[in-house]
Amino acid sequence: MRKWNGQAARAIALLLTAAMTAFATGCGNRDADQKQNGSGMQMDGTNVSPGDVDVPAGQDSDIDGPDIEATASKITDFGLRLLKLGIEEAAASSGNTTLPPHASMPKSIYDESLCGRNVLLSPLSVLSALVMTANGARGETQSQMEEAFGISVPELSACLWDYQRTLPAAEKYKLTMANAIWFTADERFTVEEDFLKKNEELFESGIRRVTFDSTACKEINDWVKDNTDGMIEEILDEIPADAVMYLVNALAFDAEWERIYRENEVREGEFKTEDGNTINVEMMYSEESQYLEDTHATGFLKYYADRKYVYAALLPEEGMTVAEYVATLDGEKLRDILSHPTQLHVNAAIPKYESEYGTELRRILEEMGMQDAFDSAKADFSGIGRSLDGNIFISRVLHKTYITVDEKGTKAGAATAVEMRAEGAMPQEDVRTVYLNRPFVYMILDCEHNLPLFLGVVEGIS
Repeated sequence: MRKWNGQAARAIALLLTAAMTAFATGCGNRDADQKQNGSGMQMDGTNVSPGDVDVPAGQDSDIDGPDIEATASKITDFGLRLLKLGIEEAAASSGNTTLPPHASMPKSIYDESLCGRNVLLSPLSVLSALVMTANGARGETQSQMEEAFGISVPELSACLWDYQRTLPAAEKYKLTMANAIWFTADERFTVEEDFLKKNEELFESGIRRVTFDSTACKEINDWVKDNTDGMIEEILDEIPADAVMYLVNALAFDAEWERIYRENEVREGEFKTEDGNTINVEMMYSEESQYLEDTHATGFLKYYADRKYVYAALLPEEGMTVAEYVATLDGEKLRDILSHPTQLHVNAAIPKYESEYGTELRRILEEMGMQDAFDSAKADFSGIGRSLDGNIFISRVLHKTYITVDEKGTKAGAATAVEMRAEGAMPQEDVRTVYLNRPFVYMILDCEHNLPLFLGVVEGIS
């Protein structure tokens, strides 16, 4: 591969989109024979096979090695820290659709119709976006990014490299990941060959050099739409004049419940919000057998088809808000709760709901220790390339998610954009009842490693 030179570009936008969860179905042992190649295409139109990509030297391709539990716990912990700060930010801005000064978010990312303070994040999406970026970070910038991740860039890259090759899929469920890189045909920005090569090897990224105009914007949006099964129709409203690169990751999850709700199991109910309001909703009733409990919450697991993926819900005790409950959790504790369900008869109820969420993650990531990456003077992304217009730094990290939970299953999606600029059958007598009729925490997990694909809270239902 040769070095590419691009035009006078003040910004590199690294767009990583993690996509839609659609009809998720069940947790179970991962079937290594069912592999998904999310990217599947080179940007010149040729196909890439997972077998064509070698594992980077020194990296173990087996995610099931001795450190998998620690790695999975760290990824879960990263997701929880994002969620905690996301809940705080949503509460602070509740009822106010004006974004903070630093978060001049594209219209496609922020939606005034978002429901109350519902928060939904995809740790897998955010990490996929940021680790691709971190592969071009150097020195203290990379160290701070690793501090925020809670895991080294090489370790996380190897984990994601293997994970995307071992995603279970069948007729009623799938989880696919895709990656692509677009960069400008402009001549004043130079991309490092090693950076592109590493992302090709680790993420099977298709690569295309294009003129950044409205046609390129449509091309990127069409790719995102295709690779999210139409759940995210647009991630860019325009390409700024100073943009020089977009790295895009798309994640699509599509699955049905293990047992689809019958008509008589869906009926009208009430959902009580934390401010005391009561909302009429459609509740879906079922009997489950995996009961979750800790000191301050009860919950259950509801499987998707073939038990490769699972929906997990935790209902905080009366008088405790979801924010207060999430604050009691860390990655290790949450994984312990999820990994040790009790075999009990559970009378369960889930409200039908649809939720959208959009945020700019810069402040949250800075609080998690990632400061230099956003500082135009201190950021070191020399591994990505260089611009004649000044130092490269991250300007924004945009994240958008969507979820629908209904009788058939779950559809959910997420998009993350990193923008960079240059500037200067149980005994019936032992029964538990968990009705999600007030604010609750929920997750969509893969069943092999209990990794959170999506992590969110429902505080209101539209």
